[in-house]
Amino acid sequence: MGVTLSGLSLFCLRITNRCGSITSLSIYSVPVIFLKTTTIITIHETLKDHVINSHWEKLHPLCPVLTPFRLKHLLLNLQDDHVLSLKLSQWLLHHHPSTHTLETLSFLLHTLAKHRQFKTIQTILTKILSSNPPHTLFHSLLHSYPLCNASPLVFDAVFKTLAHASKFRSATLVYTLMKQHGFSLTVESCNAFLSSLLRLRRADIALSFYREMRRSYVSPNVYTLNMVVRAHCMLGEVQKGFEIFQKMRDMGLSPTVVSFNTLISGYCNKGLFGLALKVKALMGDSGVQANVVTFNTLINGFCKERKLHEANRVFREMKVANVAPNVVTYNTLLHGYGEVGDSEMGGRVYEEMVRNGVKADILTYNALILGLCKEGKTKKAAGFVKELDKENLVPNASTFSALITGQCVRNNSERAFLIYRSMVRSGCNPNEHTFQMLISAFCKNEDFDGAVQVLRDMLGRLLSPDSSMLSELCHGLGRCGKSQLALSLCSEMEARRLLPDGFDKTLFITHPETETSR
Repeated sequence: MGVTLSGLSLFCLRITNRCGSITSLSIYSVPVIFLKTTTIITIHETLKDHVINSHWEKLHPLCPVLTPFRLKHLLLNLQDDHVLSLKLSQWLLHHHPSTHTLETLSFLLHTLAKHRQFKTIQTILTKILSSNPPHTLFHSLLHSYPLCNASPLVFDAVFKTLAHASKFRSATLVYTLMKQHGFSLTVESCNAFLSSLLRLRRADIALSFYREMRRSYVSPNVYTLNMVVRAHCMLGEVQKGFEIFQKMRDMGLSPTVVSFNTLISGYCNKGLFGLALKVKALMGDSGVQANVVTFNTLINGFCKERKLHEANRVFREMKVANVAPNVVTYNTLLHGYGEVGDSEMGGRVYEEMVRNGVKADILTYNALILGLCKEGKTKKAAGFVKELDKENLVPNASTFSALITGQCVRNNSERAFLIYRSMVRSGCNPNEHTFQMLISAFCKNEDFDGAVQVLRDMLGRLLSPDSSMLSELCHGLGRCGKSQLALSLCSEMEARRLLPDGFDKTLFITHPETETSR
């Protein structure tokens, strides 16, 4: 007795009867039990042969009999060849997606995990998790785990994929399930979780997770501890960050340039420049070379505090150390000089930037424009605005805000308002500072109708004015005999919960006869 495979839909069984004659029967007329084992083996071997030889076109007619059950067995047979397993799965997902189930994909993931193909695993997991709950996927992988003689790293990969996607609750659920079944996380996956938390500024949760890592005997590496230092610095706990930094060597780890830069940034953010410079000095003692980020961090810290002399000193040290300034360095200095209205020094920095072949970006031009506008040099600022077109750069909200500043400095509220209108038409969103500059400019020119119009635009964007500016406007309206309008505006802001805290609107209530007498 033998079974031959012809096409797909018709298997003919050639059976020799007692008389020696041969009878051809349809497979459907033969008892299932009689054919079951031989037919499955034949189909399986044929499928495997086509896959191994990459005869994909021959697989098309066989797809109706390629059930998820048969696919699982085929993947088990191919698990030593992850490339072929992946090719088969990709072909099926493209041509016959119904063949794949969560269970068959779990078999594929186990094969890839055994061969440490984690980037491919993450791509597949991202697609699976978009339509399946993480606990369902976990249990599917757990069910096929012993059958595939698999690697526990597949569970770690699920956690890491969720961590990269910032799906913290789902990642925590998977971690809980892993602990229940005796699986551990790798330090790399823990680092991915910490990194995602810090990216969203959840430093408190990051530190809690680090403590859980230590309880679970996951040994941190230098990248882990750098993130722990950063978390403490985010919370303003720079001293605790420094203590972690000091423990690195006790744990057999050497601080990297990132370790030092993180601490320097933490101290600069607290205004502790002396300590920041001491950490920089430690770099040399530890054999770690300060890089462009080190110097940029210090320059930025000094510029924020308007300590331009100190920032310039660090800038000179940077060049002496043969560390090339980049666009961030120059932009930071330009912004610092722009904020204090020193367009002359800003111009010198820009000239050096051009000489050194560092390409200017929109931040460069915004800083230059702001510096000029703060000094009321609006014509020179307009020259830089024209250069934006030549450089294919698009003005943004900061560009418009700087130009509005220039007109406000010159007490040209009407011109400032026209720039504001252009800003809105361009799709840029004015911030509270821009609105308050405009309102203040109108008030100085005693154009209170214009100020009210801007205030209404501000309220329409659900932005609240500050107390001093609102007081200035309300007093101005009172002097013009429009106290009722001031009161009406205050009541409107109060109803929309946009009235500044502690602002007393009753100061602007006047009796009708008082207002009439004016």
